[in-house]
Amino acid sequence: MSTDSRNFKGQVVLVTGASSGIGQACAIHFGSLGATVIVNYYSGEEKANQTLAQIKEKGGDGIAIKADVSVEADVLSMYEQILTNFGRLDVLVSNAGMQVDAPFLEMTLDQWQKVIDVNLTGMFLCTREAAKQFIKQAKEQPVEGDGALGKIILMSSVHDIIPWAGHVNYAASKGGVLMFMKSISQELAPKKIRINAISPGAVKTTINKEVWQDEKKLKELMTLIPYKRIGTPEDVARAVAWLASDDSDYVNGETMYIDGGMTLYPEFMDNG
Repeated sequence: MSTDSRNFKGQVVLVTGASSGIGQACAIHFGSLGATVIVNYYSGEEKANQTLAQIKEKGGDGIAIKADVSVEADVLSMYEQILTNFGRLDVLVSNAGMQVDAPFLEMTLDQWQKVIDVNLTGMFLCTREAAKQFIKQAKEQPVEGDGALGKIILMSSVHDIIPWAGHVNYAASKGGVLMFMKSISQELAPKKIRINAISPGAVKTTINKEVWQDEKKLKELMTLIPYKRIGTPEDVARAVAWLASDDSDYVNGETMYIDGGMTLYPEFMDNG
């Protein structure tokens, strides 16, 4: 069965950081598969509403909710709004993330903490509340068969295993996501909650626009990608939907690298 033919009708999906980029693509794709999608955003209200409009155009439904995922009160309020409006949650795509780049010797504590708070603590807060809700609603209405009570997909990066000088806060946060995902997967698997991660490589978004719009920089980037093309947000969204579907029910605690081979050490293609 292809991803596009999967049916998420009747399922409620929360996508954090869904007003742009990969999060936006995931939210719209779930909408096209019939899901009710919560479009979380922090500052881009207009873009969040545009995302929601596209979800509805494609046959889905949902609402947009403003929340800073690094703030516990905001996360608790967001979940309260989800349950008030829809009464349940089936899938969490914890996607919200940020970069604040600086050379290590010049990086301030604020630059370090800001990225860790959003990229790692934000995932802790969102996944904790999702798991609590999955268990609560299963007690109220037991799940039939062997399927999961709920599915969680964490958005990581190839820099969970590829060092990245000049971006140590970002790389450290994504390395943290890798072990965070594995640890909670180990703990929650017996409770029938599935948790996996997606690690994109170079993906064509506004964040790296200056690279893919510059012919010279794009050519340099291609030396790092054996497949010789930059990814799209939709490449990632289709993989996320598969991990959230019953087709991947026996996949748990895994990281899927959507990177065109970037993690294959392309520098060694000519024997190093």
